[in-house]
Amino acid sequence: MKAFIFDLNGTMIHDMDYHTRAWQALLNEELGGSFTWEEVKPQMYGKNQEVLVRMLGEGRLTDEEMQRLSLQKERRYQAEYRPHLALLPGLPEFLEKAHQRQIPMAIGSAAIPFNIDFVLDTLGIRHYFSAIVSADDVTQSKPHPETFLQAAAQLGVAPANCLVFEDVPKGAEAALNAGMPAIILTTTHQIEEFRHLPNIRHFAADFQDNFVQELVR
Repeated sequence: MKAFIFDLNGTMIHDMDYHTRAWQALLNEELGGSFTWEEVKPQMYGKNQEVLVRMLGEGRLTDEEMQRLSLQKERRYQAEYRPHLALLPGLPEFLEKAHQRQIPMAIGSAAIPFNIDFVLDTLGIRHYFSAIVSADDVTQSKPHPETFLQAAAQLGVAPANCLVFEDVPKGAEAALNAGMPAIILTTTHQIEEFRHLPNIRHFAADFQDNFVQELVR
């Protein structure tokens, strides 16, 4: 492959439980809901506004209210996750080896820039990425391919030559729709949940996986 495109949450960092916890607290404590963990967790994909609509229904909140609540949720998530913020095992070495081999890399995430900046700048890894596509940069979320196609275009690499790293079925489906193969990090979903997707090349617990390491040797 000529380029790597990374999802962020759940793929580069193992933080999805913190997102779920922050959403559950916001929905129940701030908005009067009674959502269980099991009800909230499957909704952890796409833009924040889309999460709110899926959970509460269309028309419940104004755009301004959703923007305010989205930022409130992210501040809560960051405060709780900051002491635990770390790349998945093997990823620091993987990024450095790919960088040394001059393999272009991008981030294609449904996270808002506020969260992407939190990760990249706290960990000091922004210099590895030639392109960053956030929720603010697209009109259609995953599984629509816009996020990954934008990332490939910014890297100047054909979609078929880009390898996507993802952790959720909707993200892997977005890669499929973009004409890209994918490697799945099994941080948040079971392998069985991806069986219907023909573009999956490999499943890995983290970046120490031998198959993954071979990509930069």
